[in-house]
Amino acid sequence: MAASRNDLFDEITHRLGISFEEEIRGGANYEVSVENDGQLFISGMIPRVHGEIVVTGRVGEATSLEDARRAAQVCILRCIAVLSQSLGSLERVKRILRVNVYVQSAADFTQQSEVADAASDILYAVFAPDGGHTRTSVGVYQLPKNASVEIDMLVAIRENSPAD
Repeated sequence: MAASRNDLFDEITHRLGISFEEEIRGGANYEVSVENDGQLFISGMIPRVHGEIVVTGRVGEATSLEDARRAAQVCILRCIAVLSQSLGSLERVKRILRVNVYVQSAADFTQQSEVADAASDILYAVFAPDGGHTRTSVGVYQLPKNASVEIDMLVAIRENSPAD
């Protein structure tokens, strides 16, 4: 029997040494997710683990491509954790529709898509074949809390998991 999406997510977080035991909540007057007409919108996630931003700084200056890819992994795992807490099961995900990846970039850094690939690889690993998605990856001057990467996403959802 194939592993469930929840099991695949747990396997990846374990392999990367990341856990999300606490509920992920918005830090101000916004929601971390909003469901509307069969879609779930996930707010921007920065690479925060247990309250700490784990990768900070401008990529291509203070932060390496490798570290930025790690930040993208943490961000997308936080997005998936929000999916799980919002939906109760990752099996309710019908399709990953869109991912936006923002990279705090040095003036001459042009590998934003390579940073975003680290997030896309995880989405495909957990949700294949429904993990394929549209994507935008852009370089920005600053991100909240000096985070190196921020990711938001849009997901199509089922009313109930296929097993229901």
